[in-house]
Parts: sequence; structure tokens; C-alpha cells
Amino acid sequence: MPEVMFAGPDGRLEGRYHHSSEPNAPLALVLHPHPLHGGTMNNRITYAMYRSFEKMGFSVMRYNSRGVGRSQGRYDGGIGEISDAAAALDWMQAVNPNAGALWIAGYSFGAFVGMQLLMRRPEITGWISVAPPAAHYDFGFLAPCPCGGLMIAGGKDDLAPEPAIHKLVDKLNTQKNVQVDYRIFQDADHIFAKQADEVVEALEDHVTTKMAHRTMALAAD
Repeated sequence: MPEVMFAGPDGRLEGRYHHSSEPNAPLALVLHPHPLHGGTMNNRITYAMYRSFEKMGFSVMRYNSRGVGRSQGRYDGGIGEISDAAAALDWMQAVNPNAGALWIAGYSFGAFVGMQLLMRRPEITGWISVAPPAAHYDFGFLAPCPCGGLMIAGGKDDLAPEPAIHKLVDKLNTQKNVQVDYRIFQDADHIFAKQADEVVEALEDHVTTKMAHRTMALAAD
């Protein structure tokens, strides 16, 4: 998993990138939790999702947002971090101009950033949001949400309470052509200490199912 440094809006950003051996492989960008609470690209859930996409044949990147690790700049309250995510996506797309699909996967604060990016980049074909902080951030910008995805909540999560996530899912599912695959791990708290394997299994199940449906739809055209 080669280290990469790429230009961000507020200085150079540090990442890890795996390039698939498959021609025109799909892309995935994985976003880490809150930088002021110890969130980095080496977070256990972030890393597990990265390796999961790698295993499925994706070209995949995880990276440190501004001010984290060797990434330049300083924390910007979420606004600059969305621009960092867009820069990471730009870098991957420049390396993979003919990618077959594009997925965004975020954990906690990374889920918020990922969903913001989803609204700005119409080429995104799928998303994963683990423990999105729906009680702390307004997700009303998802109107309309451009596509369905997978949302995961922990039943014992005090930082991203399941009822707030459930309310967001119900709201998204009322939108036309949007279907959210919602999974609750009842024993999980915010760090998913014993549920990393379950997160990976849910991610792989959702992504492989959606990719198969997409392939069938393209073949039918």
C-alpha cells in the first residue's frame, strides 16, 4: 500500500493508495473520524474498510485530512475537510480516468464529510456511512440524495445515537429512487471495538450486491 502525497487546497496531503491490477477497476475513497478526537487514516474501522475495498478489487485510497499526520494545514471545522476529500478524489480520478464506478466510505465525522462530497460529485455511484453523527450535524443537505447506500449504526453508541441515525434513514427513504440499506449492530458503541468484522461483512455484502445490479442494468441497455 504505497504512500502518496498529493496537493490539497491548504497544502500537501498524505495518503495510502492501492492500485488494482484489474483494468478500469472501480474506485473507493475512505474517510477517517474527527481529527480533533484522534481520527486518522490509520483508525481501525477506516483501515478495515480500506482493506475490504482492496480485497474486492477496487483501487482505493485513505488519507489524512489537513493538520493530521504529515498532512499540511490545520483543522477547518469541516468546510476545508470537504475540499480535502474532493482533492483526494481528483487525484484518484486523474490516475484512473476510466474507472468503472466510484464509492465513498466514511466513519463518524468522515461519514459527514463523505455525504457532503456525495452532493458535490454526481459521478459517485455508491456510499457507506458508519456511525454518521446525525445528532450533531444537520444532514438536511441530502435533499435530494442522489443515490442509495449503506448506513450502519451502533445500538449502544452515545456519540452518534441510533435513534437520530434511524430518523435520517427514514427521511432519506421517502425520497424518490433512494433506498438506504440500514443495519444496526445492537452491541456496538461508537468505536465498534468488537464489530470491525461485522462492518466489513456488511460493506462487502452491500457493495457486491449493488455492483452486480449495476452490471446487469448496464448489460440490459
